[in-house]
Amino acid sequence: MEAMNAPGPAVGVVVATRDRAESLATALEHLTALPERPPVVVVDNGSTDHTRAMVAERYPHVRVLAQGDDRGSLARNDGVRAIGTPYVAFSDDDSWWHPGALARAATVLNGHPRLGALAGQLRVGPAERPDSLNATLAASPVGRAEDLPGPEVYDFLACAAVVRRGAFLEAGGFHPLALSGGEETLLAYDLAAMGWGVSYCPEVVAHREPAPSPSEERIAAMRRDELIGCWLRRPLPLAARRTAALLTEGGRDPVARAALRGLLARLPAALWLRRPLPPWIEEAARRVDGQRADEGARQDERQVVTHDR
Repeated sequence: MEAMNAPGPAVGVVVATRDRAESLATALEHLTALPERPPVVVVDNGSTDHTRAMVAERYPHVRVLAQGDDRGSLARNDGVRAIGTPYVAFSDDDSWWHPGALARAATVLNGHPRLGALAGQLRVGPAERPDSLNATLAASPVGRAEDLPGPEVYDFLACAAVVRRGAFLEAGGFHPLALSGGEETLLAYDLAAMGWGVSYCPEVVAHREPAPSPSEERIAAMRRDELIGCWLRRPLPLAARRTAALLTEGGRDPVARAALRGLLARLPAALWLRRPLPPWIEEAARRVDGQRADEGARQDERQVVTHDR
């Protein structure tokens, strides 16, 4: 119940950015106009464009934390430590929260003391199209505990998440080895292992502009970090099988080869920092794996049908 007696806003917003000044300006325009009037901290990951000057000129009440280089998802950790609100919502430089969403998030977190983080509903583009992840989270096979507001999830997007600041810091925030992909799942695992819940709460709504197609370098980094997460928390035979599959794929795919090179460079550190999940969380994680496999199979079937037509 930490926010109920706290002075000032219950929810602050942390935005990580790099070299996207105009996109960030659009996001800040929406965030600073919210009726909740949340404090906003922008963590600039070593931008070389006019990001810092733009924020200082157009949004003087927005605090900027200037990083010397690109710290990836760790920039969010820096923002959480810097902001003083009991709850922290994340936005990207192409996303923002709907009016009233942060007030609703505070109400949900106030009413559920074991809730460490909530995953909100994400809508995309001018038409406010529901992101496909919404349905996946709503159908989470992890189940729902009586003291949580929605289905428990181990996967979410940071730009549609609100965390309990104390729980986030207690769990260590986003992991230093997963900077570009899978960091949300690692955080959900770590919160769950400490007894915190993570729930999907569709009444809390975030907006994201359509993202450009990721570069091959970005895809490789995401695949690398998802595998690092597997080596950090999942059973070693599972991590070895997934790595072997990437190795086989790397014979014909330069993206897979790049992901494998990055993984091997970081694997000693991942093994050193390895902390397997408790058995009950591993069992739930396997159910989520099954859900992903089923969704992948259905997508493949749809593609075959479309091709046949």
